[in-house]
Amino acid sequence: MNIGIVCYPTFGGSGVVATELGKALAQRGHRVHFITYSQPVRLDFFNENLFYHEVYVPAYPLFQFPPYELALTSKMVDIVQNEKLDVLHVHYAIPHASAAFMAKQILRTRGILIPVVTTLHGTDITLVGKDASFEPVVTFSINQSDGVTSVSADLRRETYEYFAVEKDITVIPNFIDLQRFRKQEKSHFRAAIAPEGEKLLVHTSNFRTVKRVEDVLRIFCGVRAEIPAKLLLVGDGPDRSRMEKLARELDCHRDLRFLGKLEAVEEVLSVSDLFLMPSENESFGLAALEAMACEVPVVSTNAGGIPELNVHGVTGTISEIGDVPDMVKNALYILADENLPRFKAAARARAEEFALEKIVPRYEDCYQRAIESVAATA
Repeated sequence: MNIGIVCYPTFGGSGVVATELGKALAQRGHRVHFITYSQPVRLDFFNENLFYHEVYVPAYPLFQFPPYELALTSKMVDIVQNEKLDVLHVHYAIPHASAAFMAKQILRTRGILIPVVTTLHGTDITLVGKDASFEPVVTFSINQSDGVTSVSADLRRETYEYFAVEKDITVIPNFIDLQRFRKQEKSHFRAAIAPEGEKLLVHTSNFRTVKRVEDVLRIFCGVRAEIPAKLLLVGDGPDRSRMEKLARELDCHRDLRFLGKLEAVEEVLSVSDLFLMPSENESFGLAALEAMACEVPVVSTNAGGIPELNVHGVTGTISEIGDVPDMVKNALYILADENLPRFKAAARARAEEFALEKIVPRYEDCYQRAIESVAATA
């Protein structure tokens, strides 16, 4: 197939999933065209089946805000027409699904019928999409898609609950490249971070309020009060400076490190003992899956789709949102020497259920159904 992928090119979950999916499809012999405003951060290797098309938004004094959606629409029309695409796969409803609808209508006037598959990732539904400013467009765009997927059953439920969506939504969970995300030998790195054999806790996120990074620090302080421990914080975002200040106030700043945005996060996960995810909302929990693939059990909340991934008492533990004392207790239980090996092995085994080669064919089937559906109406 000749596939167009529209996504955000950032470190966020939707951009990561879209990029990794495109790379996997290219390796399976499909031609994949990324259409976005800058090169996706994980589009980091050459493949003869991978193409990148930049969406350029001209700056005119007339526009207070750059009209990205219109530029994206025009770019999709151009690429579909000139590259002879078979299907468009848009990740994150806003504004990609609505732009795809406009592109589809323009192409129809030119005698081209292009199927559109929309994947819902989370905040496009749970946060941004619910805003009255966007809801009618989100609902319409989803209903006009030829195929709709969501990354978890919980996200599908929430979509039906808050939007008048009539389309069938297929749950296709996020996936993991088990060749990249696996425990690596990094003992020298661990020795540098935890020279006295301290337990290593880790958290990765975009440091936004919904991630509850303050809870991460308070969980760590509770664990550190009982056993020697260090904390590694990967990522960056609006709450980072506030968290740095809080770490000093809690007097735990000497035992934690802010590592910023790291591309090779698997190297940090390889030396870690426990992953903390106290989020207020997670449509799936891709960061937790990456940790589990590196044999790192997870202490998480019961938010969104996390319980569909993290099995309580097996791959980690699950607590109510904001229940820091319970997460401290659970962390200490997992980190006990007699328990940790069992949790580590179970985390890896669970991650193997989401292997790339098991999930990607489900997207291929979705594309084929959308293509056949559009062809039947021609």
